Amino acid sequence: MTQPDHKSSLLAIVTILLCAGLLFAGNGLFQTLLPIRAGQEGYTAAMIGIMGTAYFGGFTIGCFIGPKLISAVGHVRVFAGLTALLTATFLAFPLYVDVWFWGGLRIVSGICIAVIYIVVESWLNDASSNANRGRVLSIYIIVTNIVTMIGQLLVNASDTAGSTLFLVVAILICLAIVPISLTPTPAPTPIPSARLDLRKLYAISPVGIVGCFASGMAEGAFWSLGPVFAQGRDMMTSEIALLMAAFVLGGTLSQWPLGWLSDKIDRRIVIGAVSCGTVLSGLAIGFDVAASGVPTLLLAVLHGALMIPIYALCISHANDAVPNAQMVETSGGLILAFSIGATIGPAAASFFMSGSREGGLFLFIGVVLFLLGIFAIYRLAVDTRKRVKDKVHFTPSSAASATVFPLDDQH
Repeated sequence: MTQPDHKSSLLAIVTILLCAGLLFAGNGLFQTLLPIRAGQEGYTAAMIGIMGTAYFGGFTIGCFIGPKLISAVGHVRVFAGLTALLTATFLAFPLYVDVWFWGGLRIVSGICIAVIYIVVESWLNDASSNANRGRVLSIYIIVTNIVTMIGQLLVNASDTAGSTLFLVVAILICLAIVPISLTPTPAPTPIPSARLDLRKLYAISPVGIVGCFASGMAEGAFWSLGPVFAQGRDMMTSEIALLMAAFVLGGTLSQWPLGWLSDKIDRRIVIGAVSCGTVLSGLAIGFDVAASGVPTLLLAVLHGALMIPIYALCISHANDAVPNAQMVETSGGLILAFSIGATIGPAAASFFMSGSREGGLFLFIGVVLFLLGIFAIYRLAVDTRKRVKDKVHFTPSSAASATVFPLDDQH
């Protein structure tokens, strides 16, 4: 690569990371703000769970339609148009408080965010080389996790019952248009689509696809209803923000250690261990085993450290079993499995929380991940084909990062 090309790629990567930082900061604030505000408006856990289901359903739709939009008008126009629509969507929430209206807005926001992620991450992937792609992706995950925590803490900046914080979300999202629109680099190459065959993917990696589905159920429920749990425990807004940020911090700190360990031993052992460990940490939080304050925050860090990396571990485990030529197809199937799980999770978890049983959120997550842990152990017992020497190297990833592999419903 020539020196000008290197400088151009570096500029593109830095610009995209700045753009992603603004997006994740705004979305992190909104993820915490909306459930708090919905609780203040008298919405039940079931209603908030349905809104979470609407969001992840929209996210799944966006994974399908994003590549078609990008092919039609290009990365920059899609990003600018969808970011503007997302900004308008966030501004519309405080204008009319109604569960069905908010549910419709959540579908639209889910579609927009999925497509925007495809644009950002495919551009980041295109600007990287084989030599630095793993490091770039790792930096991307670290940056997005940090700014998500910052966004969650911004919920303390103003009264959640007003419209100011919705305006802050909209400003952050809108500002993300600026760096990517002014990037002096060519548009990325066309995105390859992935044909989906979930039965074939299950045959290749049962733990990979079941794990992504279970991770989707757990994370979809947690991000949609975590603040509702905290409200039910009479936590103040500042305490809710710290609690949610603690989960993200734990997930950020544990990605590399767990990834390193899964490179050394069978990943299914790690998946089974962290899944079962998540059950214990979650139930300890859900049923007030620890005192409020610092002990609960430390438990939240531990819970996030165990729960959040499960998705990346399952992605890596599945990729161990497929040739490079099929990795795009595999990743497309895994994000579909995650999205389906995340769509089901919030509504299902809300039933566990009915009757003022806010701790039922962690009971639901515990049941889902305990079953995953048992399944991973079962597969380890009946299938010993995996060998350490056959593995790809673990790369930290989030559910968003899989949208770089768009979905195609043709079989």
